[in-house]
Amino acid sequence: MKNIFLCLLTFLVISTAVGQEIRTKNNGNLILEDIPSIPQSIKDDLVKFQNVRSASFRGFHNENKGLYISTRFGNVSQLHFVQEPGSARNQITYFQEPIGSVSVHPTDQSIVFTMDKGGTENAQIYLLNPSNASAKLLSDGESRNGGPLWSSDGSQIAFQSTKRNGRSNDIWIMDVNNPEENQIVLESPDGTWWGASDWTEDNKRILVQNYISITDSKIYLVDVDTQKKQLILGQGEKPSANSALSFDRGDEGIFYITDKFGQYSQLTYHDIESGEDSIISSEIPWDVDSFAISDDGKRAAFVVNDNGYSTLYLLNPTTFSFKKVNSIPLGLIGGMQFSKDNKRLGLTINTHQTPSDTYVLDLKRNPLSHGKLERWTFSEVGGLDTSTFIKPKLIKYESFDGREIPAFVYAKEGSKPQPVIISIHGGPESQSRPRFSSTFQLWMDELDAAVITPNVRGSDGYGKEYLSLDNGYKREDSVKDIGALLDWIATQPHLDENRVVVYGGSYGGYMVLASAVHFSDRLKGAIDIVGISNFVTFLKNTKDYRRDLRRVEYGDERDPDMEKFLQIISPNNNVDKINVPIFVIQGENDPRVPVTEAEQIVQSLRENGNTVWYMNALNEGHGYRKKENRDIYQQAVVLFLKEHL
Repeated sequence: MKNIFLCLLTFLVISTAVGQEIRTKNNGNLILEDIPSIPQSIKDDLVKFQNVRSASFRGFHNENKGLYISTRFGNVSQLHFVQEPGSARNQITYFQEPIGSVSVHPTDQSIVFTMDKGGTENAQIYLLNPSNASAKLLSDGESRNGGPLWSSDGSQIAFQSTKRNGRSNDIWIMDVNNPEENQIVLESPDGTWWGASDWTEDNKRILVQNYISITDSKIYLVDVDTQKKQLILGQGEKPSANSALSFDRGDEGIFYITDKFGQYSQLTYHDIESGEDSIISSEIPWDVDSFAISDDGKRAAFVVNDNGYSTLYLLNPTTFSFKKVNSIPLGLIGGMQFSKDNKRLGLTINTHQTPSDTYVLDLKRNPLSHGKLERWTFSEVGGLDTSTFIKPKLIKYESFDGREIPAFVYAKEGSKPQPVIISIHGGPESQSRPRFSSTFQLWMDELDAAVITPNVRGSDGYGKEYLSLDNGYKREDSVKDIGALLDWIATQPHLDENRVVVYGGSYGGYMVLASAVHFSDRLKGAIDIVGISNFVTFLKNTKDYRRDLRRVEYGDERDPDMEKFLQIISPNNNVDKINVPIFVIQGENDPRVPVTEAEQIVQSLRENGNTVWYMNALNEGHGYRKKENRDIYQQAVVLFLKEHL
């Protein structure tokens, strides 16, 4: 019946839009409007680039018999088990949707994980028995749930859920063996985000975080029985960003990351009784972005974002001394966890020549010493010779106000000027980092193009002042940074300033559209993926559980002056200034940037006579997670670039 409806819908659209070409792919789930048929030659050329896999570390087996990873062998990523380094990846889950978060029980082998449907982000919590792959739904099947966290004894999980009113991210606890026995322990009164970070050893208190914005968050202790919360960090008139990590193993203090002592986020220890803080990473002039502590509390590890690259340190949690691990390949680190016997550290490593794979670092008796770093997974790369993949070059260029803007440049050596694809990250509180990208390599190989990934003002990783330089009325200052990048490109003899395309998703999609508004005379095209086309309509239509969070960044549209400003700068109100072909890509179920943002910019562009391609996946949300959709999307992007770059 659904497919019949989709066919009928497609027919009706075709019949009411004369001259508009509409096709469907993947059983009617992928709608393509005014996108030419993709030549077989492009499909054939892209096969090897589209068959790259990854293997992210998800946790150790409790009896040291192996570890869990997530990887994709079909359409979406699923949970797998690996017994030893380089051995087969044994698939455990077989769902039609990708697996979200994963948490292994502290003592037995049961696992809780999250999964949504169709990219809606209404994630549900499931209990998995790895021995027989049976999964039991624990949540209500309707609300948005996340962050399941086992209690110290494994008798309960703490999790966040919107099931009370559909809007507020409250914190609940649940007995997984009797999921109907759940209770709320903290109500979110204002729609801000709350999440659980750790339990005390006696399971009586939970360490929780209240996220208000990227620059303002607070940390509390919550008594499970009385439901009373105690503010630990984040008090005072001046807001600070505080990320709750964990208790020490005596429950006498907590480890957290904060920017209240300087420009960068520092690893800090807080003594609960005295209220004193000890700054651990004060000598490191970069953000600490992740942390892990062993079950026995005798060793810890943390990762620093050093100009986009990850640096791993081992930490003595008692003395606060730490030492850099020099054996880690230059790249990005994620997903750190200690084994149950406290003798190994599992992590995911990604470099410019290797996709994300799982590694294990052997540890010595001394908390600061280590042995061999061993690679456990060797993900397929589609037959590509990744040793030839280009290492990005970090450059800085001067913007309109004299500020230096960092960017990574991926470019092959050549005698003739190369066309340029500017890839702009989302967030905006995010950061382009030097990760493995078969897409960038594809563009370099198939299009002889250079790729530049700027970290315009408002990006994370460069201090809290830089992070706030695009807030509110300063929104278009970040767009000016793209104009300055175009100026820099014009000074580079190996780059062709007359052949530039902008590409980006989410907030990066807004930046793409805004760049087309301001710099059409300097661009050949623009590719907007799940992008914001009007901040006022975006704020009104984004899911209400995240609306207030976005108002802090973009401005409150309920204020008449701010509403006027947002309307003035919104690309949908400036389509008359856009004179380049546009490719708009969207997911129908997107809860963050609703499909209406894509629909209205497509309609406005068409009414203005612009060339516009439109792709909408009816089974996706904020980005494409299913391989069958991603493949066609990538093929269409290459076709667009071939025609317009």
